[in-house]
Amino acid sequence: MNRRDLLRASLAGTALSGLAAPALRAQGTNQGANQGFDHTIRIIVPNAPGGTSDILARLIAPDLTRILGQTVVIENRAGAAGNIGADAVAKSTPDGHTLLLMDVSTLAINPTLFPRMPFDVQKDLAPVSMLIYAPYLLATKSALPVRDAASFAAYAKANPGLNVANAGVGSLTHLTSAELGTFLGGHFTQVPYRGGAPALVAVTTGEADLIVNGATATIPFVKNNQMRGIAVSGEHRLEGLPEVPTFKELGWPMADSGTWQGIMVQGNTPKPLVERLHAALREVVTVPTIAARFKELGAEPRTDGPEAFREWLGRSTTTFGRIVQANNIKAE
Repeated sequence: MNRRDLLRASLAGTALSGLAAPALRAQGTNQGANQGFDHTIRIIVPNAPGGTSDILARLIAPDLTRILGQTVVIENRAGAAGNIGADAVAKSTPDGHTLLLMDVSTLAINPTLFPRMPFDVQKDLAPVSMLIYAPYLLATKSALPVRDAASFAAYAKANPGLNVANAGVGSLTHLTSAELGTFLGGHFTQVPYRGGAPALVAVTTGEADLIVNGATATIPFVKNNQMRGIAVSGEHRLEGLPEVPTFKELGWPMADSGTWQGIMVQGNTPKPLVERLHAALREVVTVPTIAARFKELGAEPRTDGPEAFREWLGRSTTTFGRIVQANNIKAE
């Protein structure tokens, strides 16, 4: 190597060192902030692709990857009302790298619905954070001779046995409509479908009289006059249907029913890892594109910590278990 080549190599090495030092410092800082996360993180969704949980998982994965410094991948493990996917997390290594994302109301219902559970929800799974809440909308077929909540309540009482489409036996849509039927004195006839989408079709075609379903999916049918909106769960009226009152305004039960999407990990996961995951999720929901998408879905960010989540789960397990038993609901 001649003198000119040697000088050139020396200058190149100096330049690379100058570039590498800040990068190494940044990497060191990132590793310190995310200590304990050192390989691929899996989000297990116990439902088929395309549902709310799957959409949420794929929405948050890129920013969770950025924040935690590890690749986040999605695995769909559907079946047994969510028990297959949840069991995989319950039996995973307790290192915070395997997450469960699902409608956690299912985890509050299943212990009563299924006589033999492959895992203990309270012991084998640890709450990390709720992610979103989205309300339910009660809607009727357009041909039903009702105009509003008052006329619907009167009609249901005078015509017991109205057919209500639900998203599956033991789903929270099933439990909510069963409780409402009892409260209104109508005792609805439950007609289960394989998910909310076919249940909605049943109401639009007149095969079923009414539905209690996720507001996001149901609003378009109401706006197109294929259904009539009667009442909505949650704390607030819907922006898209401001004339539709809330269950709470009407004094109806199940006022906080709806889609409660949350994230859990294996039950023995160390507390610092759970807290780091919770902090990461709190950061994720503030990302403008994600916040905007939540609003489009009619969903509210809900990132209360692990303890609030655990209290909700315990309270809901008692409430939903009572409804399952009172209505003699059996798993298919």
